[in-house]
Amino acid sequence: MSTGHTFVRHDTAFLSEGTACAAWLYRPDGVDNPPIVVLAHGFAAFRDLRLDAYAARFAQAGYAALVFDYRHWGASEGEPRRLLDIGHQHADWRAAVAYARRLEGIDTTRVVGWGSSFGGGHVLDLAAHDDELAAAIVQVPHVTGPASAFAQHPKLVARLLVAAVRDQAGSWLGAKPYRVQSIGRPGRVAMMTSPGAFELVEKMAGDKHEQLLAENDVAARIALRVPFYSPGRHVADITAPTLVQLAKHDDVTPYAKAKKIVARIPKGEVLSYDCTHFEPYLDPHFEQIVSDQIRFLQRHVPISSRGHSRSPDDTPEAGVAAPTRSG
Repeated sequence: MSTGHTFVRHDTAFLSEGTACAAWLYRPDGVDNPPIVVLAHGFAAFRDLRLDAYAARFAQAGYAALVFDYRHWGASEGEPRRLLDIGHQHADWRAAVAYARRLEGIDTTRVVGWGSSFGGGHVLDLAAHDDELAAAIVQVPHVTGPASAFAQHPKLVARLLVAAVRDQAGSWLGAKPYRVQSIGRPGRVAMMTSPGAFELVEKMAGDKHEQLLAENDVAARIALRVPFYSPGRHVADITAPTLVQLAKHDDVTPYAKAKKIVARIPKGEVLSYDCTHFEPYLDPHFEQIVSDQIRFLQRHVPISSRGHSRSPDDTPEAGVAAPTRSG
């Protein structure tokens, strides 16, 4: 694999409804006015779980990238911790895209949304409502609440709903969140328990393994909301070119149902891979999947040669770490 462009990664932040969302901003060297890809993760995940690998590849291909953590998660602010609020995450996406469109030295007319799993559902929702997106990339996206929520064993679903009611009732009384594991091994009370999934996410964490273990839970009330969250209902409204990447052996986002729904995207391109839900992030599947994403970008959002001046955003913000050169 050619390394392509070198790049600089900056720590930055933007406000979403008054709360700071932590982000990494990647700028490729030697590219004038690049398009920008905005990335965020899936269900109960944080950016350190391999999103840097995607952003680095985009920067090496000449694209800027903005990778952010949702409020309540990872390095972003927001209390209580590890509260998954779908409405808040939609607002975080809008704030991230608005921030990208204010950056100097970026082609702000060509912003691409990139989301994986639950975040892929968020990008489908965003693209259905934001006609100015240049393109969208969704990897193993959440498309239908009922199919995902009830894909697990009925006994587990029942236990999750009991936990969710307990958490929701407690929140009304001012109690701290009652939590369940985000991802667990089969037999555990967790939101996702596919065989082998926990081990794959451990590999994704790499040297962030201890952080994964410490943050592998979520306020249980989300189990009451997932069944009603179906961003696939609005895919016919998407006007941007959209790459959808599906896993044939996905039991988190059931493959057959997802394929039928995303076929309604007017400018959709659907690719399927012989893997499970969490395998796209890791070799041997990662290389093919990210290469297909870059080829999609090169077709629909090609690199421009228009000039620009370096942005004030290249200077680290107060209290933010200095940039690092990578690539």
